[in-house]
Amino acid sequence: MEETKEILYDLKTRVDQGFSILKIDDKRDEIEKLEKETLNPHFWDDEDASTKMKKLGNLKKFVSEWLSIKNDIADLLELLPMVKPSDVNLDKEIQDKTIDLQNKFEEMEFQMLLSGEYDDNSAILSIYAGAGGTEAQDWAEMLLRMYKRFADTHEFDTKITSISPGEEAGIKSTTLEIKGPFAYGYLKSEAGVHRLVRISPFDADKARHTSFALVDVLPEIEDIDTNINEDDLRIDTFRSGGHGGQGVNTTDSAVRITHIPTGLSVSVQNERSQLQNKQTALKILHSRLIAFENKKQKEKISEIRGEAISAEWGNQIRSYVMQPYTKVKDHRTNFETSNVQLVLDGGIDEFIEAYLKKEASKNNV
Repeated sequence: MEETKEILYDLKTRVDQGFSILKIDDKRDEIEKLEKETLNPHFWDDEDASTKMKKLGNLKKFVSEWLSIKNDIADLLELLPMVKPSDVNLDKEIQDKTIDLQNKFEEMEFQMLLSGEYDDNSAILSIYAGAGGTEAQDWAEMLLRMYKRFADTHEFDTKITSISPGEEAGIKSTTLEIKGPFAYGYLKSEAGVHRLVRISPFDADKARHTSFALVDVLPEIEDIDTNINEDDLRIDTFRSGGHGGQGVNTTDSAVRITHIPTGLSVSVQNERSQLQNKQTALKILHSRLIAFENKKQKEKISEIRGEAISAEWGNQIRSYVMQPYTKVKDHRTNFETSNVQLVLDGGIDEFIEAYLKKEASKNNV
């Protein structure tokens, strides 16, 4: 019984840490705020109403899991002093329940690694094909499929906001929104250069090729009420096109917004409405400007410290080898697997967990 008591008190301490790290109380306040919004008679007039409802459901599920385990631990600790030595069956029941709670917490504990400022936000993920023409563009499209499969597994919603098709196959670049709790926290580990080694399906000689693609990941910032000066923006409209010249939109509804002082540019073409495309583009631009300012700040600190700053394109993070052997290896954590197909089908969770654990240990989390 003493051992069970120690386990429960240890679990209580770790769950309390989780409440603090994951700001559970703040999330409960957010749930209350969203629930009040849903009571507004005009709530469903908002085009984002369904998104807010899904967010509310996800928040409730997340918070209820943590509240449930906290309450279960409290109930067992309250029950322990009442157990008599003769209550063998009750003693066994408490031990079994304690083991169940341990297992449940170990599954939830991973969430405690997602405690960054924007980790619980949705994500904006962009993919850019490297040099190499069709081969690299096909690799970029393979990565797009991989991240969409990953999002489906985690019940995240995905929406492609812009895409530039390759001439023969694949894509030159794309940007997609991945909406769901902690989408950015999970996917921030994917930012960097991804390298593919395989026998090219586009080479008649069946030679082995190496291809590169760059993945960029930003948190989606819900509040776009920013200090962006309208005079600093250049807004262009254009007509989208797909493979073979097929029109994506029937009107010139696609929007490109350029932030003149920084040169940052965002194109959005997924909606027929030019206004909706403009709003989405402003949201993405806002996220990119925040990332731009954060990067400048980090580079300034590094410059003061005398640290070398490597070019992002040369910062290869992961290799996917399909021939002459099969292996996916993350060069930051050294985590690897021989099951390339599983990874390309969206099975990147172990790579993400290895990265987050390494970052947490570096930061003494």
